[in-house]
Amino acid sequence: MFQVSLAQQIAAWILPVLLAITVHETAHGWVASRLGDQTAKMLGRLTLNPLKHIDPVGTILVPAIMLMLPGGVVFGWAKPVPVDWRNLRHPKRDMGWVAAAGPASNLLMGIGWALVVRVADLLGPDSWAALPLLFMGVAGIFINTILMVLNLLPLPPLDGGRVAVGLLPPRLAVRYARIEPWGIWILLALLMTGMLGWLMWPLVSLVMVLLAKLAGMTPHQLQGILSMLMS
Repeated sequence: MFQVSLAQQIAAWILPVLLAITVHETAHGWVASRLGDQTAKMLGRLTLNPLKHIDPVGTILVPAIMLMLPGGVVFGWAKPVPVDWRNLRHPKRDMGWVAAAGPASNLLMGIGWALVVRVADLLGPDSWAALPLLFMGVAGIFINTILMVLNLLPLPPLDGGRVAVGLLPPRLAVRYARIEPWGIWILLALLMTGMLGWLMWPLVSLVMVLLAKLAGMTPHQLQGILSMLMS
């Protein structure tokens, strides 16, 4: 089997991960600005500069610690883009759209990275760019699929939870939103018990199969390259 060096692994992951985080957060702020709230824009958060979105604990420290633990599960978060719901034209409904923008951006990036894999295949094995593009494309498909599915879980403060609040009738929405202070603890409990992966895996598998097809690969081929990048 082809051996991937540590330097190649880092090079393959760094751009897809940074884009997955920064575009996701910028998408929240951009949609909010279109719907009437300029808070993120005024605070300089409508940018693709990753330094504006990285949380020292959630983006660096926690994932680094979890990489050293057995099991290979990585969990983390970025600095949330500030949104003032009072500035939105239709606060309840528009907060749902703002929340949905993050997972939607990850889906679009997953599609984009699948097309990058296609380009790598068209370049052929003799091109110096083919292998780096292949590795980055597969990493991009995976990280964006994971972020999209995780954030679609209907648990406040995740994006899916806020979308659910926006869709529920007002009285139920208020009750459901009260879960938010406990949401991170519920999420951590799901992670530690293994239930988080169980909940996410069906949709992750489906999206990965569809993106593998778009990339011109079989799911087995995609998984094989992914295994090399994570070993």
